[in-house]
Amino acid sequence: MMDMNWLATIVGFVAAFALSFLWFGPLFGRVWAAGSHGITPPERLPAVALVLYAVGVGCLALVIGATATIDALGTALAAIGAAAVLVTSSSLFSQKSGAAALIDGGCILVMGAVMIAAQGIF
Repeated sequence: MMDMNWLATIVGFVAAFALSFLWFGPLFGRVWAAGSHGITPPERLPAVALVLYAVGVGCLALVIGATATIDALGTALAAIGAAAVLVTSSSLFSQKSGAAALIDGGCILVMGAVMIAAQGIF
């Protein structure tokens, strides 16, 4: 991990994290909330959930950065795909709508794509 492109990894993390706020906000927030048992946005963000989300996005950024270092794009795609499928499955098990589950899993796919793009750009 010493040879990892840290700038690209950090930029990918920040961009993906920011994108998820748009993803679950203005882009798909209403459909996602309606399909997630009609939840309403809290008055303030739940700190523990936000920290855990940041850790998860950070771990994915590290995986993408490490796989870029050894030219293992297939491994990165497999990790992103696995995470997306597991999140989608978990959403369906919790009885979210199909649309909400696809929005959950789709976010992982898009975040992974952003992180891979950052590795290519930086």
